[in-house]
Amino acid sequence: MSRVVQWNALDDAARREMLQRPAQKVGADTATTVASLLDQVRNEGDVALRRLVAEFDGVTLERFEVSESEFEAATACLASSLQGAIVEAAGRIEHFHRAGMGAVHVVQTAPGVTCERMQRPIGRVGLYVPAGSAPLPSTALMLAVPARLAGCRDVVLCTPPRRDGSADPAVLFAAAHCGVRRVFKLGGAQAIGAMAFGSASVPACDKLFGPGNSYVTEAKRQVAARDDGAAIDMPAGPSEVLVIADGGANPVFVAADLLSQAEHGPDSQVILLSDDDGLLARVEIEIARQLVDLPRASIAAQALAASRLIRVGSIEQAFEVSNDYAPEHLILALREPRAWLPRVRAAGSVFLGDWTPEALGDYCSGTNHVLPTGGAARWCSGLSVASFQTSITVQEAEPHGLGAIGPCAMELAAAEGLDAHRLAVSRRLEAMA
Repeated sequence: MSRVVQWNALDDAARREMLQRPAQKVGADTATTVASLLDQVRNEGDVALRRLVAEFDGVTLERFEVSESEFEAATACLASSLQGAIVEAAGRIEHFHRAGMGAVHVVQTAPGVTCERMQRPIGRVGLYVPAGSAPLPSTALMLAVPARLAGCRDVVLCTPPRRDGSADPAVLFAAAHCGVRRVFKLGGAQAIGAMAFGSASVPACDKLFGPGNSYVTEAKRQVAARDDGAAIDMPAGPSEVLVIADGGANPVFVAADLLSQAEHGPDSQVILLSDDDGLLARVEIEIARQLVDLPRASIAAQALAASRLIRVGSIEQAFEVSNDYAPEHLILALREPRAWLPRVRAAGSVFLGDWTPEALGDYCSGTNHVLPTGGAARWCSGLSVASFQTSITVQEAEPHGLGAIGPCAMELAAAEGLDAHRLAVSRRLEAMA
């Protein structure tokens, strides 16, 4: 990790460079590679998928879909303690997400004019669960629980195969616990292509969900832009965390939080903002001390190369920087963190105080860990039940309701020069008269 940077000593260009995500620096090469992979899947289907699985995952698969016997074997080999943790986490995730489900509303906007909003589940959804350097059963819960609550008819899940051709047993157990029985051993951009375009084995989906590396994120972006592709939830790419800490923060905790995100992958990014020189110095020492004991130290070290310790002039300025960056995860290691919450304008998920590690949100607090990355928190939100639904508005006018608001519609139609619109109303009014 680079030495402490003095934010107020940088010009605007240097500040932009300081906060640039690693994935944004290799965007052009990634886009070209992904476009080629998607074209192969679109044009060749299962033939391309088998070739790409062999190339990227090192295994030859005749059948991609997980069988019932594989589900049973996954449960049998999984420690009961891990099974219990998955079930426990799923319960809290469901509790939180059920409470946040949107309510149907019906209002009278004028006497005799009723407007309402109803919700319908998306028909077939595709879930992507990473399992490259680290399988993520928690992601299976974060995706499958809200999909089930939304009432989606068909749920398809893709996750990369292991070297022996099997899917990670914890991912399979989590999926099955949430009612997902169609799981395919496919990973990377090719999995996104399979779910977007469909193949002889994999059904085409209406909308795709889930986080991934820069290739998966780019694949989602590209299929969403194609007429024959699929909608996506959000840009949910390489993990990132930004910590705002004051002089009273515990440097051991702050360093641990930074490392917990750095170990996700080489293209992750972690940033610490503080107005206290002593705290920054202590965190820097702690990062070096804790790093050597991590099994994924080499991965975390690569992420730390693009990460930053930044000295700001004040905590107020830290929030200005954070809102511009719009982090996926924002930790407020402050003495009165809730009092600062109104300053947060853009973040995927916020963690308040010294005793709320970001890891709780990753696993079992109940909130969703599929969150916007790359600055997308400025304009989109993390995953919820509503992400798996469409909202449909309905209106009904009784004759006296049409009489009340019809003249308004006619006036606006005339102003826009749309005479057929005006006549659609006036002819009814004439019939009523």
